[in-house]
Amino acid sequence: MRLTILAIGKARGSVADLYADYAKRIVPVPVLKEIECRPATQAREETALLNAIPAQAIVIACDERGKNLNSLQFASHYRTWIESGASDLVFILGGADGLTDVLRQRAQLLISFGQLTWPHMLARVMLIEQIYRAQQINAGHPYHRGN
Repeated sequence: MRLTILAIGKARGSVADLYADYAKRIVPVPVLKEIECRPATQAREETALLNAIPAQAIVIACDERGKNLNSLQFASHYRTWIESGASDLVFILGGADGLTDVLRQRAQLLISFGQLTWPHMLARVMLIEQIYRAQQINAGHPYHRGN
């Protein structure tokens, strides 16, 4: 299964470094496709993200309207996605204005990082850490010590 994270904008500096630190620990190593739209509009971002999603992919969208899962629940979903036999698992992260209704409808699941507002660049680090944590939970590794 190919694991892809589609993200609006290009991370730089410490955010990019922290993302890379977690990404290299994940098997399979996720592909990060950073999409820059100039000028940045939700319509342009929607088109670019939709065009980057493989046709039969399982799509998970990070969105403020999504389910607020704990790490054990996320790990359970992650195991199911990996074991599904699908060729592609794609996570999408929108830009500063979030995702459109069309992108939310394309996703099989919407997940939220809580009710707080997070910078979209920081959200990619939070996502990659949770993917790593899910991998560790599912492997029975002690990295995760609670909910």
